[in-house]
Amino acid sequence: MIPKNTICLWYDGTALEAAEFYAKTFPDSKVTAVHTAPGDYPDGKQGNVLTVEFTVAGIPCLGLNGGPAFKQTEAFSFQIATDDQAETDRLWDAIVGNDGKESACGWCKDKWGVSWQITPRALTDAFHDPDRAAAKRAFDAMMEMGKIDIAKIEAARRG
Repeated sequence: MIPKNTICLWYDGTALEAAEFYAKTFPDSKVTAVHTAPGDYPDGKQGNVLTVEFTVAGIPCLGLNGGPAFKQTEAFSFQIATDDQAETDRLWDAIVGNDGKESACGWCKDKWGVSWQITPRALTDAFHDPDRAAAKRAFDAMMEMGKIDIAKIEAARRG
C-alpha cells in the first residue's frame, strides 16, 4: 500500500546508493522498490534509475534522481533516537566514516548532503529534567560537542 505521506529526497543520480546505505545502517530500514524512467528526462535517459522507494527507521521515503539542480540543506534532517553510547557511536561513525561530515550538537551530514541528528535518549531526558538548572548544564555540555557523549551529558546533569 502506498503511504499517504512520503518524504521525498532529491539526489543527483545516487538515490539507490544512498537508500542501500540507509538500509544497512539504520534499524527498521530497507529498500522496497527501484523504478526506472519510462523515457528520457532532463538529467537522465530512459531506463536509468529515476526513483527509489525505501524506509529509514520505519519512515517511508522516496529518493528522486533529479539531477544537480537542488542540494540538501540542514533545513531538513532525520533525527534518530539512540538508546546508548554504542548505538550513538555506531550510527555517527557509519555516517561520518562513509565520507560524511561532522557538525555540532549531535548533527552530522552524510556524503549525499542529508543531515542527521544522532540524539541519545539520555540527552532528550536531560533537556526535560524538571530541575531546570540540571537541564541547562546538560544543554551547555551538548553545545560543546560534535558527537554526543552520554557520560558527559549525565555528569553535567548531575552537576
